[in-house]
Amino acid sequence: MEKMEWIAPCHFGLESVLKREIQNLGYEITQVEDGRVTFRGGMDAACRANIFLRTAERILLKAGCFTAVTFEELFQKTKEIPWERYIPENGKFWVTKAASVKSRLFSPSDIQSIMKKAMVERMKSRYYTQWFTEDGASYPVRVFLMKDVVTVGIDTTGVSLHKRGYRPAAGKAPIAENLAAALIMLTPWKKERILVDPFCGSGTIPIEAAMMAANIAPGMNREFTAEQWTNLIDRKYWYEAIDEAHDQMDTNIETDIQGYDIDGDVLKTARRNAADAGVDHLIHFQRREVSQLSHPGKYGFIITNPPYGERLEEKAALPKLYREFGESFRKLDTWSAYMITSYEDAERYFGRKADKNRKLYNGMLRTYFYQFTGPRPPKQKR
Repeated sequence: MEKMEWIAPCHFGLESVLKREIQNLGYEITQVEDGRVTFRGGMDAACRANIFLRTAERILLKAGCFTAVTFEELFQKTKEIPWERYIPENGKFWVTKAASVKSRLFSPSDIQSIMKKAMVERMKSRYYTQWFTEDGASYPVRVFLMKDVVTVGIDTTGVSLHKRGYRPAAGKAPIAENLAAALIMLTPWKKERILVDPFCGSGTIPIEAAMMAANIAPGMNREFTAEQWTNLIDRKYWYEAIDEAHDQMDTNIETDIQGYDIDGDVLKTARRNAADAGVDHLIHFQRREVSQLSHPGKYGFIITNPPYGERLEEKAALPKLYREFGESFRKLDTWSAYMITSYEDAERYFGRKADKNRKLYNGMLRTYFYQFTGPRPPKQKR
């Protein structure tokens, strides 16, 4: 099988987590950059990456990479890409997004328009036609410009991979599913250990943890744009990837994963989301204030996305909230806590300086992932 290059964009700061995921699938990493990881694999890679990767935003088939400092250069080099290799004569094609950083070409709408014209000119010369019906499968193109280097990819995914399909309804300020998964993967938590989210909202962090514990592939119950690319990807690769996902899944396990929130209505949403994800039997949701955070078990994990106070009326409540969180955590003397927040006084009111913190971007919002590590549990005697 011919190997291609594939691009997996991700949240800034999570490249190392995504890289490890891709390597665990057995693919060769060719490049790691801010916000994306490029890897090599056959056409089956599109299917397996879309279905199994928890932290990627989408999977792009890399069509070209070149330097362009003028729109004429952008046109000519886009025209040199062998589009007929990827897009059939009746394919629907357009430049769905262009992003430019520190490049002389910076107008997204101009970049999109010029590249579309170049694609049309190339395909006219290869298909010997002046008109394309574009009534077939979709081939949306995404373009990144970084310091005048243009990277062109065709989107295999469609709706972003963070949309697992289990969360049609979300509470206030929900965390994206792929970011939630990445936060869990940045901790030493394993399915045998306790996990509590005291600000669980619509349940994303507990649900992602339960899906990991049960080995449920995040993309196994949704559709992808490239499923219609029958000119490139044989249907058998999709069937094989889904079969692989079913073979790995094990929901007959026991876990201690808990989600607390003070909002009873949002907990109803969390329970519904967990049921849609097939993991409601693995999570205990309860209405509880953070001041009541407790657990009889030892060496547990708190992984959470507490309120940031982005709205002024909420900001006044944050000192008390983080203080109560810190006081409750100190009573759990063998536990570890991990929280993502943009609140600049988080450590001050939590009452402890983090052992580590990691800068991450939650959308365009700069946040920190504070890590308060507890003691390791004693090794089990054989």
